[in-house]
Formats: sequence, C-alpha cells, structure tokens
Amino acid sequence: MNPEALWLPCLLAAYGLGSIPTGWLVVKWLRGVDLRQQGSGSTGATNVLRVAGRWPALAVLLVDAGKGTVAILLAKGLGATPWQQLAVGLCALAGHVWPLWLRFRGGKAVATGLGVFLGLSPAVALACLGSFLMVLASVRMVSAASLTAGVLLPVLMAWGTTGSAARLPYTLLALAAMALVIWRHRGNMKRIRMGQEPRLGQKAP
Repeated sequence: MNPEALWLPCLLAAYGLGSIPTGWLVVKWLRGVDLRQQGSGSTGATNVLRVAGRWPALAVLLVDAGKGTVAILLAKGLGATPWQQLAVGLCALAGHVWPLWLRFRGGKAVATGLGVFLGLSPAVALACLGSFLMVLASVRMVSAASLTAGVLLPVLMAWGTTGSAARLPYTLLALAAMALVIWRHRGNMKRIRMGQEPRLGQKAP
C-alpha cells in the first residue's frame, strides 16, 4: 500500500491513542468516581495520585507517556518526514488534552508530551525529565516542575538538533507543546503567585 494512503489514518490513530482516558478509566475502576469531579479536575497522573494513590498514578504516567511514544514510532515506521512527525505529535497531544470520549476535557499534556519527545529525541526528553525531577525535589510542586520542563523543551530541542533537517519542525512542535503546557497550567500559575498551590502529597484546592 502507498504510504501516503496511510497518512490520514496515522493522524487519526495518533489522536485516538492520545485520547485514551487512562487516568479517568483507572480511577473509575478503582474508586468508582469521575476523576474530572475530583481534586484539580484533570485526568492526568498528578490528579490520579491525589485521588487513587501512588501506584495507580505511576501506571497512568507510564501509559500516558507510552501513548505519545507509540504514535511517533508508528509515524516513523511508516516513513513519515519530520514535518509529518510534527503533525502526529500535535494530534497525540490534542487527543490527550481534548479527548473525544470525555467531551474534550482531559489532561495537561505533560506525560503524553514526554512520550512524544521520547520518540522524537530521547536525549532531549530525558534532559527535560531530569529538570522536572530536580524542580520537583526542590519545591515539591508538580505544576512548577512541569512548567520548568516545558519552557526548557524548545531550548534544548533547538540546541540538541543543530544541523539536523528535523531541527525546525521538532523545535516548532516543542514550542507548541510549551504553549499548551503553560496554557493548561494557567490556574496553577495563579495559585503559585498567591501561595496556594498544593505541594506533592497535599490535596488540590
């Protein structure tokens, strides 16, 4: 089959993978409640941690990251160009943030974004993960750690892909991911300024 004929299905598959509501499903199964009505209202791993505990949150984190990685590896396996990989990454992120199955109310793009960039540039993704863990250990705020990693992402991507044909599309995708992470954390940023952001282990307001 002509690879071009698979392009639209690949984009739809990326959105479909991203939109799998892992956190919502896990909490519904374990606690019998709607995760969107608990804690911060997000369906990501941080809110799962508050509602269901450490191990369910870790499982959600790994699966959500895996969704992004699988989408990119699928695109690469089909011979997608860097620009096409950009589109696939955007679809996976969009699926996670705006899942069709939950009336377009999902997570904050951090774990799935990590997975996307693990598929594109593992070194850059792991460097961002390292910055996330350092900030988290320092201030115990997942939101602050996520924002730090998001802001560093395009800088590291531009630097880490210098001389590569993928530099521009990958950096543009990193900029889009950064903007999405900042936008999805706007409430957190307001609480940080007011000194009301919960630290790791505390309940969301």
